[in-house]
Amino acid sequence: MAREFSTVGVVGLGTMGAGIVEVFARNGIDVVAVEISEPALERGRVTLTGSTDRAVAKGKLAPEDRDALLDRVHFAVGLDALHSVDLVIEAVPEHLDLKQRIFAELDRVCRPETILATNTSSLSVTEISVATTRPNQVIGIHFFNPAPVMKLVEVVRTVVTAPEVVADVEALCARLGKVDVTINDRAGFIANALLFGYLNHAVGMFESHYATREDIDAAMKLGCGLPMGPLALMDLIGLDTAYEILDTMYRRGGRDRRHAPVPLLKQMVTAGLLGRKSGRGFYTYERPGSPVVVPDEATPLATEAAVADGARAIAKVGVVGSGTMATGIIEVFAKAGYEVISVTRGAEKSATVCEAVKTSLNKGVVRGKLAEADRDAALGRISWSATLDHLADVDLVVEAVVEELSVKKALFASLDEICKPGVVLATTTSSLPVIDVAMATHRPADVVGLHFFNPAPIMPLVEVVRTIRTSPETTATARAVCAALGKTGVVCGDRSGFIVNALLFPYLNDAVKMLEASYSTADDIDHAMKLGCGYPMGPFELLDVVGLDVSLAIQRELYLELREPGFAPAPLLEHLVTAGYLGRKTRRGFRDHSHR
Repeated sequence: MAREFSTVGVVGLGTMGAGIVEVFARNGIDVVAVEISEPALERGRVTLTGSTDRAVAKGKLAPEDRDALLDRVHFAVGLDALHSVDLVIEAVPEHLDLKQRIFAELDRVCRPETILATNTSSLSVTEISVATTRPNQVIGIHFFNPAPVMKLVEVVRTVVTAPEVVADVEALCARLGKVDVTINDRAGFIANALLFGYLNHAVGMFESHYATREDIDAAMKLGCGLPMGPLALMDLIGLDTAYEILDTMYRRGGRDRRHAPVPLLKQMVTAGLLGRKSGRGFYTYERPGSPVVVPDEATPLATEAAVADGARAIAKVGVVGSGTMATGIIEVFAKAGYEVISVTRGAEKSATVCEAVKTSLNKGVVRGKLAEADRDAALGRISWSATLDHLADVDLVVEAVVEELSVKKALFASLDEICKPGVVLATTTSSLPVIDVAMATHRPADVVGLHFFNPAPIMPLVEVVRTIRTSPETTATARAVCAALGKTGVVCGDRSGFIVNALLFPYLNDAVKMLEASYSTADDIDHAMKLGCGYPMGPFELLDVVGLDVSLAIQRELYLELREPGFAPAPLLEHLVTAGYLGRKTRRGFRDHSHR
């Protein structure tokens, strides 16, 4: 039977420590809250009362429950106050020597049966435990910020943690209303090991002028449905904290260069640009601690992407292709008021595309998202053709044909001969180099990537991909068109994966490597990312939806271009694709979908 905890101690009353105190006190457990000095103790008291007062103001906590909660908390200076508690959780800054000193003292102060826990997010629980004479009773209990809200807790066992200690802590998490995932002591555990490689990669994009901070953040929010963009999230976490976590993961996790902190990160920390806590990081905030972003002078490297004034007027658009993407793009342009010429190979394909567009527009009417008059007007703007010659007088051509470079190059060579001067030629490629397509023409300055996301009528994001030959006027025109379509256009350079895929798929690949190493289960990894980071889907759920073959192809392209060892496709992913386990499309991937 699981042990009953009646009194717990919390060491360190910063934002995380105060949140942990609140979690226990909310669930009827007495808490001894400890700090190093009276001023620090008072700051912790203010943090706790502020949080509970906000909960009352929002109607999430009754005033009498707030008062009862606060009555369960005893504030004290010094570790001696913890002599009779059943469990201690340490939540001090991420410095190994500091934590080891605290655990050595806790070992002296606390009763022999007391469990000693650390809330570390990146340090070795094993290295912390050896500072005591009871390493079998030391465990990691990693809450996520804000602790009263976030459901996930990572329970981290070392090779010597007693099984009954693990079981007792798991039962405690259930009592607190948390979802726990139990894992071994590895750098970054689950959530941080997957999250911080992605965050560091995003900082590298920004540092190299690949895209602006706003475009990187918008791309990941709109393209992946994430609650925050990576740079805004870094500001929330704190750049100093992020640096320490990355540095620890690099040193403890096999010195993977993807976890080596990007130089810009260290420079910003040294300059005191720590994020929200200091009032300035990648963004500038109203005041230290405020979430409100205010306009700022360009921070280092935060210059606007090379988008100039002088966008060309676009009235008539040609769309080449007959697949789902082409159909969606035709609908998007027609609903936005553009005259559209759909070009396919043959009358039969034209009829198929026409029917698909009509069906989609009719669904919009049935669902109340489109008026019948607007549907009819959109259809009236579309003409159908089986020859490229009808594109001679358009202002913009959007290519949406098969992802084969030879096919696209041949098409753009033909468009170069047919289209009038000044026409913007756009490719919707998601993986091929736009410059290769552009150089098939004699007008590479007029060629740009417009990477729509599927389904195009619904997804709000378009990646505007400029090559080293794309003119500022062409880029400006592409972004203006995105705005006219009601889309957010984010500008980036012509590099494999652009923004979204370049950040998303290495994260997915890392999750596969974690599973391959038997570090955790697919279910626990998915739980960790959904509950700990607020992701709409876990990595394995997403891999099955996207398709393991698609994911492998994109990851191979990233690896071939960047030659970064950490980007090498996970062997498990290679093997599953070879075996025909492609995800939902084959009803078998990381999970069995045969019952669906």
